[in-house]
Amino acid sequence: MSLTTRLALLFALIAFGAMGIVGFALYRQLEAQLVVRDDGALVTRVDQIRTLMHDVDVRDLIREKPQLFANMLGNTESLLVVRMPDGTPLITVNPGHTAVPDVEPVPAGAALSLSAVHHTTQNDGTPFIYVSAAAEGAAGQRDLQIISGRLMAERTKMLADYRDQILFFASLAAVLAALLAYGLARRGMNPLRRLAAQTASIGIGNLSTRIEQRDAPPELDALIGAFNAMLDRLERGFTQLKQVSADMAHDLRTPIGNLLGQTEVGLSQTRDAAYYQRLLGSNFEELQRMSKMIDNMLFLARAEHADHAIERKALSIAEEFMRIVEYFEDLADDRGVRIESRGEGTVFADPLLLRRALGNLLANAVRYAEPGTAISMTAEARADGVALHVENRGPTIPPHHLERLFDRFYRADASRQRSSESSGLGLSIVRSIMQLHGGSGLAQSDAGVTRFTLLFPRQAHAVEAAPDDADGGGGTGTQTAQHTQSPVR
Repeated sequence: MSLTTRLALLFALIAFGAMGIVGFALYRQLEAQLVVRDDGALVTRVDQIRTLMHDVDVRDLIREKPQLFANMLGNTESLLVVRMPDGTPLITVNPGHTAVPDVEPVPAGAALSLSAVHHTTQNDGTPFIYVSAAAEGAAGQRDLQIISGRLMAERTKMLADYRDQILFFASLAAVLAALLAYGLARRGMNPLRRLAAQTASIGIGNLSTRIEQRDAPPELDALIGAFNAMLDRLERGFTQLKQVSADMAHDLRTPIGNLLGQTEVGLSQTRDAAYYQRLLGSNFEELQRMSKMIDNMLFLARAEHADHAIERKALSIAEEFMRIVEYFEDLADDRGVRIESRGEGTVFADPLLLRRALGNLLANAVRYAEPGTAISMTAEARADGVALHVENRGPTIPPHHLERLFDRFYRADASRQRSSESSGLGLSIVRSIMQLHGGSGLAQSDAGVTRFTLLFPRQAHAVEAAPDDADGGGGTGTQTAQHTQSPVR
């Protein structure tokens, strides 16, 4: 059921309920007033008959004017019985053949009030009211009993007609309210239809288009803001995807071109065994480079779409630093730099993934550090977790590059002069690893000093954050970690 129809039915229900409540209240008020009026009229009639009997001998009155009492009743729904104390009737006027009730009469000297009226119901459901009172006759008769009643068929019919009119007008008001609400709701849905048309017009070719909030009602501001934020994410993702595709094609084209060129030269004429051995060795290096790039891409894909929790445990920071330093010691000596580490305490992380992240940062630092300088690895205990720093001296990275260093295939060196040394995926892998741990990575560069920081959350926070991070970075199990045979990728 559409929202417009739902609103129309809701308004119809509200209108019917409101009219029904008002009508019911008016109906009850009218019924109470009619009851008071009829009871008062019956009491007045009996009181008049008592006064008449006090002034005139009732027997003479019955003989001379027998129609007087019938005329006093005024309709065929009334009952009048005057009888002696022993029950002998003096006059009976009962055109409706209503059963005469037997009730204790009000004493002759007592005044009549509305409380003297008795209410009952006939077998057919029609209300019946009656009053019984004793009267003192003029000729000395004592305790003459007067019983007067009335069948409320006319009042019942009038109330039934009034009730039917209430239901009719309440239903009519509900229908009118539904029609009016349907029209207003359709008109009120126009901003949503315009919003749907604008979103439908956005495609791959115009992802930069944004939905305007100028003509939209305030209730749609949050929805439009969410749509525009989603378009921002889609545009960034699509742009990054195109950039990744272009960068990957560029990085794969070089080794493939080398392989094709060298193989073509080797096949152009007969060569000796030594030449073919050198050719195969060169091709093997290029294939290794391509294999490493593919492995990194597979790792990132698994990290983003994994469905298993990583195996965290408490690790000694000093031991992990020592392990990484020993692995990179020879490479650092070849580059003319030294590695220093200072760190105590523990970090709650997956061992293989932690070593891979630190290895990527340290390999990056060794590659760009100035000869003769020291690369420092330090640990810092914070209130929200543990921060691991890798710092080196080298070229200052401009701020606009720092924001994108963790993007795939992104290099601050636009000329890609060192593309043969790196696939451009190392820092992207670091970011994915930190997302798996519920932490974050940060890069800072100023005055020739570049620092990368890995912030691992505390143990309780890491456990709580793991399910939430599965959407952004996914979770990886031992299968993902087992692809890492060395800390450097």
